[in-house]
Amino acid sequence: MLRIAFSLVFLFIISLSWAQKDSLAFPQNWEGKWQGELEIYNVKGIAQKIPMELHILPIDTSDNYTWHIIYGEDKVAGLRPYELQIVNADIGHYVVDEKNGILLDAFLLGGKLFERFSVMGSMLLATIEVRDGLMYYEIISGNETPINMTSTIEEGETFEVSSLPIVVRQYAELRRSEEEDKE
Repeated sequence: MLRIAFSLVFLFIISLSWAQKDSLAFPQNWEGKWQGELEIYNVKGIAQKIPMELHILPIDTSDNYTWHIIYGEDKVAGLRPYELQIVNADIGHYVVDEKNGILLDAFLLGGKLFERFSVMGSMLLATIEVRDGLMYYEIISGNETPINMTSTIEEGETFEVSSLPIVVRQYAELRRSEEEDKE
């Protein structure tokens, strides 16, 4: 148990230093209007493909950024006008404010933004990364009720592990738009 605790503390300290390096380029280096096609997978394969955009633009009156997600052809009906707020850039902590009372904490680790949350019985993990001029956007989701529970005993202590199902994957590779206009 002591070995596990030491490992966790060590990983936490290292992750703080990585977050500080990552935060120097985020969100400034991600600014722009990104667009592409979102592919939605289920266990049978691709279930749906829809146009998708993510607009990350500075807001003049604050240090925050737009985080506008657009799903589908109808840019008005498909708009999710969220806002990215900086909580503590030194440790890579941000919040996506959905402007309806929902705040999703996001964490920048190793150049990738992570959001992990549950809603209505589903567990979701969203990851977003900019690499080689492309934005990679992915959401993995499934029921938060375990499908399997196992355990082991180490140094006299029992550790339980729950396996959670994954039933949907949403994935998009987005490119910066050539448009220069701001929202």
